[in-house]
Amino acid sequence: MTRTARPALHALAAIALWGTLAWLSLELAHVPPFLLVGTALAIGSLASLGRLRDWRAGPRLLALGVYGLFGFHFLLFMALRLAPPVEANLVNYLWPLLIVVLAPLVLPGYRLAARHVIAALMGLAGAALLVTGGGKVAFDAAHAPGYALALGSAFVWATYSLGTKRIGAFPTATVGLFAAVSAALALALHALLEPAYAFTAGDLPWLVLMGAGPMGAAFFLWDAALKQGDPRTIGTLAYLTPLLSTLVLAASGAGAITFASLVAMALIVGGAALAARAS
Repeated sequence: MTRTARPALHALAAIALWGTLAWLSLELAHVPPFLLVGTALAIGSLASLGRLRDWRAGPRLLALGVYGLFGFHFLLFMALRLAPPVEANLVNYLWPLLIVVLAPLVLPGYRLAARHVIAALMGLAGAALLVTGGGKVAFDAAHAPGYALALGSAFVWATYSLGTKRIGAFPTATVGLFAAVSAALALALHALLEPAYAFTAGDLPWLVLMGAGPMGAAFFLWDAALKQGDPRTIGTLAYLTPLLSTLVLAASGAGAITFASLVAMALIVGGAALAARAS
């Protein structure tokens, strides 16, 4: 495997796991959001318990990790409380584009070519088609705080992703510490803001799948991909997430493939191919 192929495969593996998140979230839609995220992150953190020595992190690194994992989910969930979910998710899907355009500003040695921007915009257009189903989007000024929080969540994930590459070498297993601290904060918010909930036996398999996959292994794979690869390409590849999510929902019977989905697929795959060629 070449040095350029390995990070792309790590990124694609993370994206594939994130593609299952919407399906798993539907199965656990009755669970309070912060409780769900906190529990799933706690399960995800267990993946690196065998390397506890790598959980040692200075204040700067730990702050970056919690900023990314906790900050992203906190802002997104608050956005979904204050704005319609379609528009909030659409704004949130700016994070791959932000990774592409912010890479030259955050990371020395990276330049932004026109092909990178075009590729990312193609991915954004495809994501917009998938999120809206090709229908109209109505951004109401009354929901401006929610849109701002959704944009904030996109900015947090983009800058966290680039920041882990900039901050220097640290073991990917340290992401387990980020997840554990973020889980504790999310569970504290559950205790403060949400009604009490007791997990049932039927919840447990779905929780394990979510924690082990999109809320666990995906973060470790994403960290490895960003450390080794070109963030401009990886950012554009991330637009495969809503595409895979749509396909998984369709396969599970919770969604359908439409003409808009096929157009979105062409835009996203075309943008990813263009980004790979540009880099």
